[in-house]
Amino acid sequence: MPRISEINPETAPEAIQKIIADHLADGHALTAEKRTLLHNAAAFNAVEAGSYALDDELQRLIGKRAADFYEYAISQKNGCLVCSIYFQNLLKKNGIDFENFAFTPKEEILIEYGQAIAEDPKHVPEELFAKLKANFTEEEIVVITAMGVMMIANNYFNDILDVTPDKLV
Repeated sequence: MPRISEINPETAPEAIQKIIADHLADGHALTAEKRTLLHNAAAFNAVEAGSYALDDELQRLIGKRAADFYEYAISQKNGCLVCSIYFQNLLKKNGIDFENFAFTPKEEILIEYGQAIAEDPKHVPEELFAKLKANFTEEEIVVITAMGVMMIANNYFNDILDVTPDKLV
């Protein structure tokens, strides 16, 4: 059971309704996590708007598919049901079975890195960093890592507040 209620978009304050309208107009869904974050505009903007801006940059640098695999790997390793279901739905929509898929060598490195930072960010193996540096620029590694941190923050938010997962489609 969620520790915090979800806002009702229809009865939310006008400022929150504007954020919702803009978010939907940008083509994004209004998930349970977002309806929980929308109790406060600054919290929503910090977690969601920041994540979307960073994800856009990550996709520009490494591609959407690789970014989705990376973010899903983090959520799976963290055991965040909300984010895992979100990415399962996204991958299914794109016809991808994460468990039975042939990844590119770069995608494999990203998945390994995502799992490593989710498991123990203080002890990411040097061999893994060597693989990252051999395949990605320093700018890409910074954006990859920053997006990983945002995913972990999303996962923690959902888990700490017991946000209700959206439906698996």
